Amino acid sequence: MREFWVRVVVKDDKRLSRIKSAEQLQCLAASDAGRMLPAMAKLCCGISYPHLRSMTGLQRVAVAALGQEFAHRQKVGQMPLPAWTSCGRRSWDNTSEESERAAGQHDCVEETELSYQRQGQQALQEALEIVRDADGWRMEMSEGSGDAIYSKVRHGNHKVFRLEAELEASPEELYDILFVKVEEMHQWNPSIGQIKVLKHIGKETTVTHEVSAETVGNLIGQRDFLSVRHSLKTAECIYLGGAPTHLETLPPQPGFVRAEDGPTCIIIQPSAHCAGKSRFTWLLNMDVKGWIPKSLVNQALPRAQLDFTKHLRRRLAAGGHEPAAVTNIHS
Repeated sequence: MREFWVRVVVKDDKRLSRIKSAEQLQCLAASDAGRMLPAMAKLCCGISYPHLRSMTGLQRVAVAALGQEFAHRQKVGQMPLPAWTSCGRRSWDNTSEESERAAGQHDCVEETELSYQRQGQQALQEALEIVRDADGWRMEMSEGSGDAIYSKVRHGNHKVFRLEAELEASPEELYDILFVKVEEMHQWNPSIGQIKVLKHIGKETTVTHEVSAETVGNLIGQRDFLSVRHSLKTAECIYLGGAPTHLETLPPQPGFVRAEDGPTCIIIQPSAHCAGKSRFTWLLNMDVKGWIPKSLVNQALPRAQLDFTKHLRRRLAAGGHEPAAVTNIHS
């Protein structure tokens, strides 16, 4: 067995220990460990993993003895691990915990967004069922333009209104104006103060906040709406659905009555009589809330549908240019 020397340095005390056997090395480690361990630790920290694997003879015994002494002293509390080891462990644990929390929050966000999508889809389905149920509809009013409004009384003596009209625009053009560019609606519809898209869930679903304008002749007064809107395109039609929703970051606003619109829908399909025109069906299903007589509400809502269609026609006639806005009267 080859012999080698171990230099022990403690402060200004220097000495060489001649090692001829594993027993001598272990004795040296046990008797002078307090002085030689720091020096040997520094030495071993500089040895790379491949060198450790290639050690033989007394070199391997030296490392083993050093490891045993470290473990023993740590166990009895004479040699705690350096602070960076626990810090690293805590850092890793914290990183893992933060990653798990982030993943949980991500899942929560995804689930919330999916819930809005499901609300929109369900609202559209329910609204289409109301429209397609032929029972109970009666003529409410009609216009010389051919526009007609029908009404139906549903559960709770609640009245819904269905507008039928023909517009000089393609379904895609109406979809662009009514869904894609919904935030611009106040520019051509004076009954709307503003509409802001709060969330986009894909291309088909949005969460919007709408504030109605207080205009002359507005019998219901100013309201705000928090809604989920959903669109669906098929080969035959374009459907736009909506329903009231909830958003913790936007509770009912002071000075406004939070009304509810929905389930509601708009059905846009190419006109069977004239190319470039569309058949426009709009189900209005609104609960305006507040202390307003129901008879007054039932007069105001169909009139609001006719006014909306009138302003929409002006917007279509203006093409890419917005029609001149009607001055709103605010309190």
